Amino acid sequence: MKQVIGILSMLLGMICSMNAQESNVMKLVAPAKSGGKPMMQVFNDRRSGREFAPGKLNPQDLSNLLWAANGINRADGKRTAPSCRNFQEVEVYVLLEEGAYVYDAKGHALNLVATGDHRAAIAAGQDFAKTAPVGIVLVADLSRFGGEINEEVKLMASVDVGIVCQNINIACAGLGLTTVPRASMDKAALKKILGLKDTHLLLMNNPVGYPKK
Repeated sequence: MKQVIGILSMLLGMICSMNAQESNVMKLVAPAKSGGKPMMQVFNDRRSGREFAPGKLNPQDLSNLLWAANGINRADGKRTAPSCRNFQEVEVYVLLEEGAYVYDAKGHALNLVATGDHRAAIAAGQDFAKTAPVGIVLVADLSRFGGEINEEVKLMASVDVGIVCQNINIACAGLGLTTVPRASMDKAALKKILGLKDTHLLLMNNPVGYPKK
């Protein structure tokens, strides 16, 4: 009887562990790769916004936004945003009310890195930023360049982050969202929240939401 109870306890523990692992991954719906505004209209509509309507982004808009930012658009694993020698060093972190996540381009999913609402960490004295339902933080992992981390490496990483940021800005204009590219943020807090290493370079963030009417 004790053996049976022991086996049942082990199985229950395995099931709980599997459920916990699954709960740490937010699978995104497939991105819609057609439709939207004409290209030139998107450029015409691109502008910075600092006021956000209440409420979360719907799952399709969140999926489309993250895929446009730095998702995979070819069978060989290359991205919507180019990167220096295809190092793909830019990591996209997503701050939601329920937790902080890192975008997994291969799985098109969000992997949990910290529970709780950490959107205030990107505000840095500008309270409007924490009112956005989504805070996107762009980080460059300099270790992916290989070799010495020098000023040239940091410069190229900054360029690559800027390209991803522009993808976000243009996607927001096309999807009917609003955002503003920012460099202000509590880097010390974010480094701790996101579990970043010394080789990670925090560069930009985008608070994103629907425009306030």
